[in-house]
Amino acid sequence: MFKKLLVPVDGSELSRQALQQGLDLARQLGASVQGFVVEAMPALPTMGTHLANYQREVKEHEAHTEAHAQKLLAYFEKAAAEAGVAYAGSYERNDDIAAAIAAEADRQGCDMVVMATHGRGAFGELLFGSQTKRVMALSKTPLLVLH
Repeated sequence: MFKKLLVPVDGSELSRQALQQGLDLARQLGASVQGFVVEAMPALPTMGTHLANYQREVKEHEAHTEAHAQKLLAYFEKAAAEAGVAYAGSYERNDDIAAAIAAEADRQGCDMVVMATHGRGAFGELLFGSQTKRVMALSKTPLLVLH
């Protein structure tokens, strides 16, 4: 039934747990895993920003976020190999994390998204929002939420 799982990761302890649970589930189902990292876009310039400084900051940001994404995906690839699970990884820069996750699940033909939630409760969600709830609202792909 489920042949390809999308597991978005960000390097947090919760995403590491989702990575391990996703790999365990994929192994049990005989499914493959698509690792996915969403990195933030560079900040927009402010009124007093010099163009040359901003261009340098954008290049530094892009280099930093690409290195971070590649490090996470390499860790994921190693864990998948140790678990004996077929793996592919991808990343993109996007400020709308939930929309990027939902779109990647569609683009990659994934049967399920496996992700963790902080479980902050109603007040925490009011303050910080919930990427997991937004993915659930935006995606047609089934979502397995780990808490």
